[in-house]
Amino acid sequence: MNKPAMLSMDEALAALLAAAVPVAETETVSTFHGHGRVLARAVRSTLNVPPADNTSMDGYALRSADATAAGAVLRVAQRIPAGTVGAPLLPGTAARIFTGALIPQGADAVVMQESSKAEGAGDEIRVTINEAVTPGQWVRYAGEDIKAGAEVLAPGARLTPQACGLAASVGMAELTVARRLKVAVFFTGDELAMPGEALRPGAIYNSNRFMLRGLIEGLGCACTDFGIVRDTLEETRSVLREAARDHDLIITTGGVSVGEEDHVRPAVEAEGEIKLWQISMKPGKPLAYGKVRRPGAENASSMANFIGLPGNPVSSFVTFLLFVRPFILKCQGVTKVEPKGLQMRADFDWPKPDRRREFMRARMNAEGGLDIFPNQSSGVLTSTVWGDGLIDTPSNHSIKRGDMVHFLPFSELLA
Repeated sequence: MNKPAMLSMDEALAALLAAAVPVAETETVSTFHGHGRVLARAVRSTLNVPPADNTSMDGYALRSADATAAGAVLRVAQRIPAGTVGAPLLPGTAARIFTGALIPQGADAVVMQESSKAEGAGDEIRVTINEAVTPGQWVRYAGEDIKAGAEVLAPGARLTPQACGLAASVGMAELTVARRLKVAVFFTGDELAMPGEALRPGAIYNSNRFMLRGLIEGLGCACTDFGIVRDTLEETRSVLREAARDHDLIITTGGVSVGEEDHVRPAVEAEGEIKLWQISMKPGKPLAYGKVRRPGAENASSMANFIGLPGNPVSSFVTFLLFVRPFILKCQGVTKVEPKGLQMRADFDWPKPDRRREFMRARMNAEGGLDIFPNQSSGVLTSTVWGDGLIDTPSNHSIKRGDMVHFLPFSELLA
């Protein structure tokens, strides 16, 4: 069997994203349930925001011409709380007004209550204005934030809580979103056991199952877990066929090597097609991509995507974040799938670089720099909980304390 080609991370990611086709189906959801979904149709405002001129401060609404110098005294003719409409303002008068309330007709400015002094009671309240007033001060004009008909959210945006709030603020009770991506997962290995079971000799608990399900569901996908599959070619093929029937993507961990007990690769080859890549990165060297035929279908458009991740938990975690995450996001219709990195100071030495591009688990310290986890082995899942993100280190690149490094926060990679 031919040895898999060694690819750079950029080459592998480009090939993977070229194969990602956004789902065409859409659905309508309540704006209450929009968080995490991918917008399929632009949101346009149904109104001006704010809809009418209003005050951004508690104070007094007045005509600026009545207070061109400090010391002007005006009669307080009315009181306007938010949610009420005041009467037209007569010259020489002011209106007591509260944040968010509509500016009465005739007024063109607001004086903060801290810049004024009111005296009297009932209909005989007078307010002294302690500053010269300019037209428009503390007034929020109609449409100042958003004009009616303006696009406020573009298609391809993954909806955040604030985006849902923005949609609601322009009157959108429902949103058109891409349907959820359907992702199937299964895990091969006769050595795998579930938490709660007694560990027999040679067995390990299946941490990848819990981690990958969380990562998939965190991206807004509908996840089907086919569980642990026995290490036989026949059972692996059977689960692949069942998973391909109703899913867009199938993800596995381990079993894609060329060993006698690694059945995922020959099973995918028998049910479709597969490419096994050796990627010049650490951790996470092996990665498989392919397609699995849906039962009864012959053309490629009716095939489910397949991605096989390495079995070591940190390798599986890192390759998911760097490869599967952007693939899923693109399939969901997201237009910007690249995580935003930061330039940060290394508070450590890394004198023996690897020949591969390396992703070290690191966390921010109180001094504004980065520390790395002492053990960077691909089996040490503790490092992913301890850390705040990954340091993206070029191949053959040593690091000295004080150097600036490229940091990918988990807050970007897990969103």
